[in-house]
Amino acid sequence: MDISSILIPVAAIGGMGLLFGGGLGVASIKLKVEQDPKIPLVRECLPGANCGGCGFAGCDALAEAIATGKAPVNACPVGGAACAAKVGEVMGVKAEQGVKKVAFVKCMGTCEAAKTKFEYYGEQDCDLENGVSGGRKACAFGCLGDGNCVRACNFGALSIVDGVAVVDSEKCVACGACIKACPKHLIELVPDDKKIRVACNSNDMPKPTKDNCSNGCMGCKICEKNCPSQAVAVDKFLAKVDYEKCTQCGVCTQKCPTKAIKDVSGAAVVNE
Repeated sequence: MDISSILIPVAAIGGMGLLFGGGLGVASIKLKVEQDPKIPLVRECLPGANCGGCGFAGCDALAEAIATGKAPVNACPVGGAACAAKVGEVMGVKAEQGVKKVAFVKCMGTCEAAKTKFEYYGEQDCDLENGVSGGRKACAFGCLGDGNCVRACNFGALSIVDGVAVVDSEKCVACGACIKACPKHLIELVPDDKKIRVACNSNDMPKPTKDNCSNGCMGCKICEKNCPSQAVAVDKFLAKVDYEKCTQCGVCTQKCPTKAIKDVSGAAVVNE
């Protein structure tokens, strides 16, 4: 066999490789997209939790959004004020102090208060149990207590107490992971400094609510009628607090017959 019959194809392939490689090298230089130098600087300020609580797909995406003006400097719920201040220095703007928010579980359907429809023996998973006729609890809106929110929280801010999820506001960073994990949609972000809260999520009519849970809101409107600042209103048989109007006087907590409205601070409320 003539050795040239082997060397010529090898040389040709090698030459083509060099040609294409050179072309790609030139193209990478010509088509290179310059990265904003602020992006890595902003990224260094972020905590690296990659929780998605900011609404972006992790800290890298948030850093790019902040650097390009698509997100505010205080967009990271985990880093808080300190992180916002550092990012503000990089961006050359002053970080506004926002009101701290925390997750709140709108349910007091404890093992004693809430009635059950059947015994559930499946895996301790809220999604799975919810798929079985809405779960074992008679109230279709209540916490199932299987702990999906607990497992979703990367900060150890949730626990199950007497069959209901409870948030430790000192540990909560308002990332929203627990909100996404709850199939009942009964966790929401509320201002941490507003301690008067409706701990119920039921939209059932008064009688079934009363029959299903002794702690449920019956939509009786006593709170609405007695609130001196018109901060409480009942919609679809469920009381809701307007935190912009609420003065934390505590009248609604005193008047509520089922104590579905409570003061989570533990402090004594003001009498009427």
